[in-house]
Amino acid sequence: MPAGFGRLWTAQTVSSLGDGVTHAALPLIALTLTRDPMALAVVTAAGTLPWLLFGVLGGALVDRWDRRHTMWVADAARAALLAIPAAAAVLGMLSIPLLAAVAFLLGLGGLFFDTAATAYLPDLLHRDPALLERANSRLRGAQTAMSGFAGPPAGSALLALGRSVPLLADAVSYALSALLVRTLPTVPRPATEARESLLRQARAGASYVFRDRLLLGLALRPAVGNIAFLAVETVLALFARERLGISTFGFGLLLTAEATGGLLGAGIASFLGRRLGTGTALTCTAAAEGLAILGLAAAPNPYLAGLALAVCGAGMGATMVLGPSLRQAIVPAHLMGRVASTSRMLAMCAAPLGAFLGGWLATAYDVRTPLYAAAGLLLTMTAITATMTGNRRVEAALRAAAPVSGPDHPEPAEPARQSAPDVL
Repeated sequence: MPAGFGRLWTAQTVSSLGDGVTHAALPLIALTLTRDPMALAVVTAAGTLPWLLFGVLGGALVDRWDRRHTMWVADAARAALLAIPAAAAVLGMLSIPLLAAVAFLLGLGGLFFDTAATAYLPDLLHRDPALLERANSRLRGAQTAMSGFAGPPAGSALLALGRSVPLLADAVSYALSALLVRTLPTVPRPATEARESLLRQARAGASYVFRDRLLLGLALRPAVGNIAFLAVETVLALFARERLGISTFGFGLLLTAEATGGLLGAGIASFLGRRLGTGTALTCTAAAEGLAILGLAAAPNPYLAGLALAVCGAGMGATMVLGPSLRQAIVPAHLMGRVASTSRMLAMCAAPLGAFLGGWLATAYDVRTPLYAAAGLLLTMTAITATMTGNRRVEAALRAAAPVSGPDHPEPAEPARQSAPDVL
């Protein structure tokens, strides 16, 4: 791995820890201001709105800008932004509208940082499929560990010291990340396109995804998956209490089982890709998610429910390594930001549909029904996208995206490329 990847990994690990702190602390801070569920929902939803409103346009801007510069500016801006609610907390001026505005702007900064980082990584790693899988496995594992395990309890503990403390801690994490990102090596910028309007460039990026069956299949998996997973998440606490008799503490352990599975899945993703082929591995992980949710719905006790969630988390963790790695290896550099943001926007737009579906099914029928519906949705999606992301199609796309060897286009002399598996 290039030396620059270590700095990028460290920056994203530190930032993910801060994200986990804020993810736990922000709703709790809002809870000190109001008990109105709708007001609390506004703060939570505000962070996702930038993806819904500006996802594709943000990707078009990232494709115009220097990606390393975009990353460190986004993190520096988020660090400065968090100083505002921290100061307001000290002065007793915090309010729900202020927290909602901060959540929205943090989400906007995350849109630009995540899209730029996704586009920067393949250039840093010379678009090598094996290196991309390895890198995304490490990035995904660190993100899960920091934002899923370490960050939330740290956020709750820091909040006990004062409402401004977790916000300042997250600001420090963003500042450190910005400093690290500024030291990353520069990579060649994509060839500039003919000057077009931003809207037309955004439309071209979205069209590129919908016209390519492989990219469309890769985008459909998280989009349909989010509908299913949000349907489950909406009723999971109620299901755990009413059907499994799990306490509040036990529910936390249940979620930890899912996060543990996610770490395992991220760790074995490259192995699955080598043994099964990336296309078959993606189909198997998607099927595992659907079967695991089916097992969760039928689980007679908390132990089997925890095992089912761990298997589901493992499938999700592996999918979120294999899918983005493949996309980064085959998408042209000048379109990478738009393609990544289009795929992410589809997934984000699908999430509210899943939450509504889960609530409606639980109200109209019972608390198990959303789980059975989610399992059916996941397994149907697996069957539909299996041919769209099959090994043969993946191999053809990787061959088409491979650099041309020759005196004018020397192939990078990367050991990892020589040892890449046949399917890749």
